[in-house]
Amino acid sequence: MSEQNRLSVFKTYKLYVGGKFPRSESGRVYEVTDSKGNWSANAPQSSRKDARDAVVAARKAFGGWAGATAYNRGQVLYRVAEMLEGRREQFTREVADAEGLSKSKAAAVVDATIDRWVWYAGWTDKIAQVVGGANPVAGPFFNLSSPEPTGVVAVLAPQESSFLGLVSVLAPVIATGNTAVVIASEKAPLPALSLGEVLATSDVPGGVVNVLSGRTAEIAAPLAAHQDVNAIDLAGADEALAKELEIAAADNLKRVLRPQPVDYFETPGTDRLTAFLETKTVWHPTGSLGASGSAY
Repeated sequence: MSEQNRLSVFKTYKLYVGGKFPRSESGRVYEVTDSKGNWSANAPQSSRKDARDAVVAARKAFGGWAGATAYNRGQVLYRVAEMLEGRREQFTREVADAEGLSKSKAAAVVDATIDRWVWYAGWTDKIAQVVGGANPVAGPFFNLSSPEPTGVVAVLAPQESSFLGLVSVLAPVIATGNTAVVIASEKAPLPALSLGEVLATSDVPGGVVNVLSGRTAEIAAPLAAHQDVNAIDLAGADEALAKELEIAAADNLKRVLRPQPVDYFETPGTDRLTAFLETKTVWHPTGSLGASGSAY
């Protein structure tokens, strides 16, 4: 068969939930267009049921992921960066179409995104030294504080930065041992859905990251009110939606990271790493303290 007569194979984009690739249980899709308004693909339009299924998968994966050593999590995240590097051309094409960038500018975005993933991978076994430590107390005790992951975090990915912004809000959540339910950019979900394929073929356990596409407000509402979601990042919400979700999140005292203007090309600090950490403090007796010093 000649090249002229060959029919190209169109890609079917699916959700990524619990390490598998389901279509939306509702059977709905919506058209995704490029920056010029041309059709790119049909993306799954997630339902409230899909959101609840993603939370179940994230909760199931939380114990194993939080219990892994920080060093091991760093190795796993670095493996994701390796996989992203191998699919650099695909992501460059998807980002260029989604954000209306030239090929060279899209390539720079993808390179920055991969570097951002590596940056967070390097923090997994260091953040405890930065935010934890020994506390001075009166009395014969050791008093030690150490960070622990919050749990299941719902992440509303930025709307305009479909790949760099996505990784900038997702990577710190899982680097610190949380599991995530991610709502991709509504108008540009394809890089996020392709990231799910990368995660599935890396060493990230199924359920640690769950990727949903569709109408942000429709999916975010049940996540904000869900009793088994421990925190929510509102990066991709507008002012009105953010206020609505913050009110819903108060029902079970979720941690809430409010939307804020961010230049995702800037090197991030540790704010997003620490936003979804809890501090555990342990007291341990040292023994009696004599005049000549401590005794153990």
